[in-house]
Amino acid sequence: MQWLTLAALPVVAVVCWLYTVSVTRSRFPKLRNKRICLLIAHPDDEAMFFAPTVLALTEPSLGNHVKILCLSSGDADGLGETRKKELIKSGISLGLRKEDDVFIVESPEFPDSMTTTWDKTKIAALLSSAFAPNLANPMKNKSVDAPTATIDVLITFDKTGISSHPNHISLFHGAHHFISSLIHNRPGWNCPVDMYTLTTVSVLRKYTSFFDALVSMCVMIISKKQLGDHPSPLIFLSGPPEVRTAQKAMTDAHKSQMKWFRWGWIGLSRYMVLNDLRLEKITGS
Repeated sequence: MQWLTLAALPVVAVVCWLYTVSVTRSRFPKLRNKRICLLIAHPDDEAMFFAPTVLALTEPSLGNHVKILCLSSGDADGLGETRKKELIKSGISLGLRKEDDVFIVESPEFPDSMTTTWDKTKIAALLSSAFAPNLANPMKNKSVDAPTATIDVLITFDKTGISSHPNHISLFHGAHHFISSLIHNRPGWNCPVDMYTLTTVSVLRKYTSFFDALVSMCVMIISKKQLGDHPSPLIFLSGPPEVRTAQKAMTDAHKSQMKWFRWGWIGLSRYMVLNDLRLEKITGS
C-alpha cells in the first residue's frame, strides 16, 4: 500500500500542475493589444528567466507585439557574436514575430560583468532615445502636454534581480528612472508605459520547478489586485509543451551557454515554468 501511495505522488503532482495551468489561464488577467518590450541584460535571460512570460504574451489571440531589448551581447568570454545569433534564434522559438524584434546593444557602458553595476541614468537615456525620443531630456518647467511613448509595457527584473546579478539589478533601477522621467513635471497625467517586474522568490522555491505552481497561485489569490487596463499582479504558468519549448530555447538556441549547471537550472528552476509579474508604482519625482 505504501508503494502505491508513493507511486501515485508524481501523478497527483502533475494533475495539480495541469489544474493550476487551467485556472491561471482562465481566471487571471491578461495583457491584450499591447506594445511590449522585454528588457534583459544578457542573451539567454529571455529563456532562463522570462520564457513563460514571452510564450504567454506572444499568443496570437492576445494581439500583443513583443520585442526584446538586450543591453549587452554577453561578450565576457569573447562569444558576443555567437550569443547575439543565439538570442535571435531563441526569441523566434519563444514566439516573437520576426528577427527584427530583437535588439542588442553593444556599449562599453554596459559590460557583461558579475561585478559591475550599470549607471541607471545611462540606461534611462537609452530607453528614452528608443521609446520616447521627445522626452529624452527631463523638462525644467511643468507641461500640460500628455507624455507619449512607442511602447505600452516594459518588463524587466525586480530590484533583487532573481539571481542578485548586478547587471539585472541595474535594469530595474534604469527602467524605474526612465518611467519616472516620462511623467516628470507633467502633473495630472498617467504614465504611458506600465513597468512590470519579475518577482524574486526564496532559494527553496526557486528550485522546485512546477511544484511551486500551486504555491504561486495561492499567493496570487490572496494578493491585493488591480484590474482594468493596468492589471497586477500577473501570472504566466506554462504547461508541459511550453516548458519543453523553453528548455529547447536554451539547449537548441543557446548552445554556447549549456554548461553542466545550466542543465540543473532548466530542469529544476520554477522560472522555466512560471513567472509572476507585479506592476511598479512610480511617480514623476
